[in-house]
Amino acid sequence: MTEDREFAWKQCLLVRTDVRMSCGKMCAQAAHAAVSAFQRAGEEAKRSWLSEGQKKVVLKAKDERTLHEVRMLAEAKGIPAALIQDAGMTELAPGTFTALGLGPSRSEELDRITSSFPLL
Repeated sequence: MTEDREFAWKQCLLVRTDVRMSCGKMCAQAAHAAVSAFQRAGEEAKRSWLSEGQKKVVLKAKDERTLHEVRMLAEAKGIPAALIQDAGMTELAPGTFTALGLGPSRSEELDRITSSFPLL
């Protein structure tokens, strides 16, 4: 069943691929990024995104520097951004930057800064 539906709002989640994480750890870090970025969004963005079905796209970030650069670009454009650091209680060293959550924001705004990243 396919649906040709346009989403005006979405979240983009960038997850580092140069750090060894289990699938479950990677999913948890993406979830932290999604929730944290959502908390930083304005009320209109939250309402609109929630009413459309909460579209999320998970992308590969090649390294820590990429996360920081994209966060700076997003914040300069007024896009909610949340950089996630691991607490170091399971697989990673404390303070390891693992993921970046962006949005919810207008899809075209996010596409301007994330379209070059491959899907995870």
